[in-house]
Amino acid sequence: MRHCYNDITWERLPPKGAFYEKIAFCFQPSRRKGTDKVQILDTFTKAGYEVTAHPTQAKLDAVNVITETGKDHDVIVVSGGDGTMNEAIRGLMNIGEKIPLGYIPAGTMNDFASSLGIPHNMTAAAEKIVTGETAEVDIGAFNDEFFTYVAGFGAFTDVSYGTSQQMKNVFGSLAYIAEGLRIKRLNSMKPYKVKVEYDGNVIEDEFIYGMICNSMSVGGFKGLGGRNVLMNDGIMEGLFIKHPKNLIELQLIINALLARNLESEYFYYFKTGKAVVSSDESIPWTLDGEFGGDVTRAEISAKNKAICLFASPTLKILGGTADVVPEPTGDESDPSYYYSEENDDPTE
Repeated sequence: MRHCYNDITWERLPPKGAFYEKIAFCFQPSRRKGTDKVQILDTFTKAGYEVTAHPTQAKLDAVNVITETGKDHDVIVVSGGDGTMNEAIRGLMNIGEKIPLGYIPAGTMNDFASSLGIPHNMTAAAEKIVTGETAEVDIGAFNDEFFTYVAGFGAFTDVSYGTSQQMKNVFGSLAYIAEGLRIKRLNSMKPYKVKVEYDGNVIEDEFIYGMICNSMSVGGFKGLGGRNVLMNDGIMEGLFIKHPKNLIELQLIINALLARNLESEYFYYFKTGKAVVSSDESIPWTLDGEFGGDVTRAEISAKNKAICLFASPTLKILGGTADVVPEPTGDESDPSYYYSEENDDPTE
């Protein structure tokens, strides 16, 4: 059995499963025809792998399957949305070994896949696992839980995660969040009085939104995590947005979002490897778009190169020089084709 170790940042896989022999494949059953899953299984089998398939039946099923059987396999592959990927990460952290992980996106947001240039065409993503490379990437720790790319609270979580990708494609990037704020009533935005501590710094203020992330895309919007993001440097990006006192300040926040001006006086933006976010009242958090619990104290940290993932180490976001795979072409024969509302998996 061959795993990724700390002194190996990437390696090209040999063909026909010469070293990797057994694949555990966990996937969300789709209400649509299962042709994609059949093609994925066919791709793995033709490459010489012995595949054990497990259609998940309930929440946390992937966590339990990977925790209990992961060590019996050379490669773990999951297919689903960001929540399914989160479960895979949690299962791998329970194992404590860097078993190579393949991700086949089949959800609505697929932020993690977008940041790493993983094709949203399911068959193309499977082909990349068979013929691709692996890279070590960071994940986040949130108290006793783990997240793949973002932990957040506040106003934007319901706006971004409750919005169809089609609408996001129309408005683009941060524009829809700004539009969501525009139509929300000021008095409907619940502010949280929060203290944020990181690297000897202390911030205390009222915020309508806060997040710690490690991604180029959050909630389906690119650029929300800031510039010069690396997913393997042990550093995360923090963004906290102040509570606007009036409609004028709300408009200034909207303008700053539209301009991607994270240096606005209404934003706190920073980079850190560890942060503590505390409040006198319980705050509902989301982890990778899923409910993460109501807590008064969140200890958040980056676990540097904690997992071994099938992704190109030449990408800029992993310290290389290559750009992420292009935006959707609309051509399903193009391996860089990304998910849209038309071919989204309704189970996520």
